[in-house]
Amino acid sequence: MNAIFIKHGNSVKVTSESFNTSLLDNLTTAVIVLDKASCLFHMNPAAESLLETSDRHSHMAHITELVRNGEMLEQAVVAVRKSNTPMISRKVELLLPSGNKVLVDHATSIVHDQGNVFFLLELQEINRSWSISRKETLLAKHEITVEMIRGLSHEIKNPLGGIRGAAQLLASELPNSQLQDYTNVIIEEADRLVNLVDRLTGPYKKPVIRALNIHEVLERVRNLVEAETMGSIKIIRDYDPSLPEISGDLEQLIQAVLNIVRNAMQALTENPHQKQPPQIILRTRAVTHATVASVTHKLVVRIEIIDNGPGIPAHIIENIFYPLISGRAEGTGLGLSIAQNIIKNHAGLIECESQPGRTRFMLSIPINAEGSNT
Repeated sequence: MNAIFIKHGNSVKVTSESFNTSLLDNLTTAVIVLDKASCLFHMNPAAESLLETSDRHSHMAHITELVRNGEMLEQAVVAVRKSNTPMISRKVELLLPSGNKVLVDHATSIVHDQGNVFFLLELQEINRSWSISRKETLLAKHEITVEMIRGLSHEIKNPLGGIRGAAQLLASELPNSQLQDYTNVIIEEADRLVNLVDRLTGPYKKPVIRALNIHEVLERVRNLVEAETMGSIKIIRDYDPSLPEISGDLEQLIQAVLNIVRNAMQALTENPHQKQPPQIILRTRAVTHATVASVTHKLVVRIEIIDNGPGIPAHIIENIFYPLISGRAEGTGLGLSIAQNIIKNHAGLIECESQPGRTRFMLSIPINAEGSNT
């Protein structure tokens, strides 16, 4: 339906329902419209992102189906219905069906339209500004770290090349071939250090960008992990089949996701106190109006990798994307750093939250690299 404009003197009144819906859909504030039975009539993209669902999927769902503790929202609706005045609540924690928690301020108001009664819920995520700032800081720190490592790499590899060359010359001059065992050790250790430095800097070959389905990446990783674990870890797929294709390097994205899933696999298999059957959830969703590194993208693919292992120690959770930081005695601390670098090269970001029994990695990759600064 096209918008209908009626001119009254110098003012214009908009009477199109689709135009009003368009206004809601372009707000960055999450807005939910409920009918008189507290069932979903409409939610804008910001609300879809906040509540991790879609308007189409949850249409006409009761508020308690959208939010596990939705009774408090329903109570606000009842209060507004009785008083016929708006109501504001501060610092309300919403528990989503996925188990995630969101802290919001919410305002509830009543709307009368052609004999129908609707309730407008505006949800403002309290930690939104903090979250955007944290993402910017995370990317900035990672960029500084990568540049520092690249500089160190250059300074380390130059003398290593000299050491290796000198050892080769020395080996050719030794009168006794048995003494070459010592020079071979020097050469092998020099090569090992060069390989370590190369791994620290992450993949350096030029990415092969093409259109791909993110589920192709996840299925490749799932098959690899299931083969390694022989079915000892349950892998749950929770995919959104309607996701559009993204542009990326298939092999590099597989490497990034595999690094994270393999970390989860190792945490589960090496945990002596694992009480519940070990499992890893692979989840995909579309997120609208998502901000990554101060750039707001209209549509972002969100990949979640969730395990029920012991969790990441609190003292390293803020530094896990730095090289050589690991919670495992046998770990190199390179996998997550490399994964972050790969996703960053796709204009995205990896975030993590963890507590005992639940660790969640969130990979955000824009459908395209275009966005607007926030």
